[in-house]
Amino acid sequence: MIANETTPLIPPRRLKKPKTPLPKLQIGILMMMQLAEPIALTSIFPYINQLIRELGITGGNDAAVGYYAGIIESLFFVAQALTVLKWSRVSDRVGRKPVLLVGLSGACISILCFGLSTTFWSLVISRCMCGVLNGNVGVMKTMMAELTDSTNMAQGFALIPIVWSIGFCLGPLMGGTLARPQDHWPALFANPFWGKYPYFLPCAVAACLFVVVILVQSLFLEETLSTKRRPKLASTTLGVSSDADREALAKKSMADMPLRSLLTPSIVIPIANFAMLAFLDVSLRALMPLFMSTPTYLGGLGFSPSTIGSWLAVLGIVDGIFQALFFAKIVNWLGPKCLFCVSVSLFAPAMVMFPIMSWLVHTRGVVDHTITFSLLVQLVLTVIWDMAFGTVFLFVTASAPTKNVLGAINGLGQTSASVARAIGPALATSLFALSKEHNLLSGNAVYVVLIVMAGALRWLGSQLPDEVQDRDE
Repeated sequence: MIANETTPLIPPRRLKKPKTPLPKLQIGILMMMQLAEPIALTSIFPYINQLIRELGITGGNDAAVGYYAGIIESLFFVAQALTVLKWSRVSDRVGRKPVLLVGLSGACISILCFGLSTTFWSLVISRCMCGVLNGNVGVMKTMMAELTDSTNMAQGFALIPIVWSIGFCLGPLMGGTLARPQDHWPALFANPFWGKYPYFLPCAVAACLFVVVILVQSLFLEETLSTKRRPKLASTTLGVSSDADREALAKKSMADMPLRSLLTPSIVIPIANFAMLAFLDVSLRALMPLFMSTPTYLGGLGFSPSTIGSWLAVLGIVDGIFQALFFAKIVNWLGPKCLFCVSVSLFAPAMVMFPIMSWLVHTRGVVDHTITFSLLVQLVLTVIWDMAFGTVFLFVTASAPTKNVLGAINGLGQTSASVARAIGPALATSLFALSKEHNLLSGNAVYVVLIVMAGALRWLGSQLPDEVQDRDE
């Protein structure tokens, strides 16, 4: 989980209006669709490094695996960054349901193609296809806003990180457990097909989940775009301008507003924090499985895909439970800015755990209980680090001068984060490979570079406003 920006929103003060009940069926279906992106993103993490080695494109150089793994992991976000705003605009014209259907179908087809890939370029094409067609992340946020109102919007958005954590748990667990099934269950998977395509099973299971979600979405999800919904007769009154007409005019005027006019310091600073946070987070998530799969003689842990998947699944479960139970209490106790600064300060200790584990493996010559303890320490640090997403999203939301431009600002933030996530995996894993290949700073140069960037993020965090401003207009 890759963890993410959709941590629950904490309203600065309670509204006295009675809370509107959430439309449980519609939001339940929306949450089922939310599983698509984390599963598509993380299910390849446990086995991608082993797959790269087996393709033979590194010429037997284990240290160079990071170059190719980083490219494949980044391509999803590259393609998504180029298309996410376009898909959001298309959904404003044709409706939310068709765009979400295309996104789910694209994820389903692309992950099947990934499982059937036997060359590096076929992996590249399938990963790009997934990113290009999966513009759901922005559309689903818009749909959640349209399904809720001011009294229950925070309650609705609070469900998203929990579902994301479930997807971040299921993806690696699925990828790690089901990879190379002929090795784990030879009696069931004796067909030569599984020898030729040893990583197809986790992709096929993920695709089946997508098919179920597509069917449920097609049959039961209601369109939320006002211009595409069937009008209610009770609200039709002759001679009176409808709310829908006024809303359409307002949307048109905001659509004509140039994005450049929104690039003020009060908006740019939270978005810059968001982008840097996304970059460092996805870099950490990419380094974890790469470090775990790297042979011990190169300073890694030499874990199998199933072990890597289990560790990433534990991280996803613990992270989701912690954020759901404690995030709101901690942000109320410390305040958003203080919590953000504390959280981002823990990135450096999380990075330092990598060379510590390398040193332990080198001195002890075996992966033992001290490594397990070190991994648990890193897990705790990562969970606290993830709280920064909830706080920075509060600042991004509050930076909107009016609610009419909130969608545009969230779009800018999402695009910036996607670009950062596109760069992060390729840069981090390539630096890892370069550090190991040329023994830069004893193979630890990648961690030093990322820690320096985390220092820059800590400074950016100090530029955030001391309080989250309430926007009622």
